[in-house]
Amino acid sequence: MPPHMAVLLKKLLQPGRSPAALGRLMGRREASLGTDPGAAVRVRFAPSPTGFLHLGGLRTALYNYIFAKKHQGSFILRLEDTDQTRLVPGAAENIEDMLEWAGVPPDESPRRGGPAGPYLQSQRLALYAQAAEALLKSGAAYPCFCSPQRLELLKKEALRNRQTPRYDNRCRSLSQAQVAQKLATDPKPAIRFRLEGEAPAFQDLVYGWNRHEVASVEGDPVILKSDGFPTYHLASVVDDHHMGISHVLRGSEWLVSTSKHLLLYQALGWQPPQFAHLPLLLNRDGSKLSKRQGDIFLEHFAATGFLPDALLDIITNCGSGFAENQMGRTLPELITQFDLSRVTCHSALLDLEKLPEFNRLLEGPGTNLTQDVLNRELKKLSDGLEGIKHSNVMKLLRVALSGQQQGPPVAEMMVSLGPKEVRERIQKVLCS
Repeated sequence: MPPHMAVLLKKLLQPGRSPAALGRLMGRREASLGTDPGAAVRVRFAPSPTGFLHLGGLRTALYNYIFAKKHQGSFILRLEDTDQTRLVPGAAENIEDMLEWAGVPPDESPRRGGPAGPYLQSQRLALYAQAAEALLKSGAAYPCFCSPQRLELLKKEALRNRQTPRYDNRCRSLSQAQVAQKLATDPKPAIRFRLEGEAPAFQDLVYGWNRHEVASVEGDPVILKSDGFPTYHLASVVDDHHMGISHVLRGSEWLVSTSKHLLLYQALGWQPPQFAHLPLLLNRDGSKLSKRQGDIFLEHFAATGFLPDALLDIITNCGSGFAENQMGRTLPELITQFDLSRVTCHSALLDLEKLPEFNRLLEGPGTNLTQDVLNRELKKLSDGLEGIKHSNVMKLLRVALSGQQQGPPVAEMMVSLGPKEVRERIQKVLCS
């Protein structure tokens, strides 16, 4: 029996766990995939379906998942599909498929549903319109009638002068009469957020105290486009508020935008979540992971036979957040050992050449097991457990693998399911 399988079985068969209790646990998990939206910890992974899930996205999702499970919270998948021109067919399905394959399924998602849905931003346009209207009424936002041609000229002029392109806030100073006149010919202008006042300081849970004076370096940003779709800044703030997100764990590239988001929270009168920006996952040579690299997509690893645990193991070993880095950790062990306060702001360097080594360690020898060999191994395992009869061990395993207290022999089920499916079913029970 592979060593990682024996470890999982021993954790499953801890003292005091009865088949009936295990059955009730699995029943609850199947009956309610969502979690109380008032739970203390609610985190989200919010990718754009403009491409398939790759290792960088998996790492962000994994840290959110681990943090949620560490604190008995909820892990939410929200798809940010507001840029309709860049959507890739099948990407939305692939993201959720690959999270499930990796063993980090969301509690709430487009596929699973939940109390805070819908989980596709394109289905939440009314919420963004309401927020934009509230900002317009308070004077925190204004309509912008500038044409794409004018904005492009501004950009070219700034680049020619070797300056950072920024909007010149031209429409900010329009009078009510001018706005009314322009609305008569352009009834669907873009909406911009007025960047005024000092940006609030905030304590990032990874990078410490931060403040970015966005008003001095940026023009007023568009928050709602003329087609009714929001930009990232408005959509993320509105959704995080309405979904009750308590902690935002996202890539460090969004750190400089957080002050802007806090100004939006302030203007809307909402309490912001806590922020933790995760350092980038880079190639071994320090270059950025790129979608052009065909070998960073999870589909590639699944198709070539790598274990999900090996991927989770290598992307956590090259980073921080754990007391010590060691090979061969299973997902339940990662959850137990994780501590957000240990995450540092240093980029994680990924060495994919070591992945086969992680895979071999987790897979172990003897994966093509027969029923006879499995029966002997299971008997040996149960003999090493004090106070638990072999028959009760088999009942526990049967419930974990099938959800039923009666059925075919456990060894027969394990051979039929295969090592990968057996491992995943046991991990799901341990993570419940």
